[in-house]
Amino acid sequence: MNTAMVCASHSPLLHCYSKEPDSWGALQQAFKDTAAVIEKFDPELVIAFGSDHFNGFFLKMMPAFCVGAKAEAAGDIGGYPGPLIVPQDIAFSVVEFLRINDIDPAISYQMTIDHAFSQTIVDMLGGLEKRPVIPVFINCITTPFVPFKRSRLMGEAIGRFTQTLNKRVLLLGSGGMSHHPTRYYPAYGEGEEEVQAWQMSGGDAPTSLTPAEWLERLEVMHHEGADMIARGERTAKDMRLNADSDQLFLDTLVSGDIEAFDTWDQYKLIEKAGIGSMELHAWIAAAAAHKSAGGSNPVVDIYTIAPEIGIAAGIVHAL
Repeated sequence: MNTAMVCASHSPLLHCYSKEPDSWGALQQAFKDTAAVIEKFDPELVIAFGSDHFNGFFLKMMPAFCVGAKAEAAGDIGGYPGPLIVPQDIAFSVVEFLRINDIDPAISYQMTIDHAFSQTIVDMLGGLEKRPVIPVFINCITTPFVPFKRSRLMGEAIGRFTQTLNKRVLLLGSGGMSHHPTRYYPAYGEGEEEVQAWQMSGGDAPTSLTPAEWLERLEVMHHEGADMIARGERTAKDMRLNADSDQLFLDTLVSGDIEAFDTWDQYKLIEKAGIGSMELHAWIAAAAAHKSAGGSNPVVDIYTIAPEIGIAAGIVHAL
């Protein structure tokens, strides 16, 4: 088998919680155990599926999918700044293969990623530059959303692409599970003027926050949010943490019936499990890629409701 798959939750509050979750030790052990599985697999290439939180992609031009031919991580809270080692020739080949196979991603020659990629890459690989990584962005933050079917089809095509390489490939999905971080990343039209201008322009608009002001805002607000959670002012219900919804997703994923997600109503899922549940696009794409490459169904390493870190957290892997 030349592919392995790992999907894991991310959260800035993993770096700045005010109260340690009851499941903290088990969660940290699961991260270490899964990282050890990856180390043993020893991937020669990582194709990472992730999203963004208005640090690299903005409303003035929001692609459904984008492949990075060069990428650097911003220093947002929860993330790790620095460049990725992106094999540009393979990234170009991924784009060409997808387009030949009826998927039309954008390509970025200067992609900025945030903690949606960098946190999971560092947690699972040990650093941003430990392995060659091709980032594949999926819009999970704003309407109109990508249908789950399209992410599945993209994943399946990437899985077939991996079979053209003589390499061990890790398919890494980052994000989810249920959570609703609109306090930090408001929906279009619902934020303060300077925040909305940032989300639209990334600092180009006269009324926008500057990049430094945006990062400072995220730093301050996440620390405030962590304190609010610790004081009981923000609850699991406020954050739309939903074990029933997450369990249905996990049951479907580990069954291997990835096509079942094609019919899921994304807006109903958001009502139940928050906009953060849209990050499960990355899990669907990674799982579809691994299955298409001939891989086995994933197994669940951990699932826990952890309001102290703002998310319901999960990790799955497959070889």
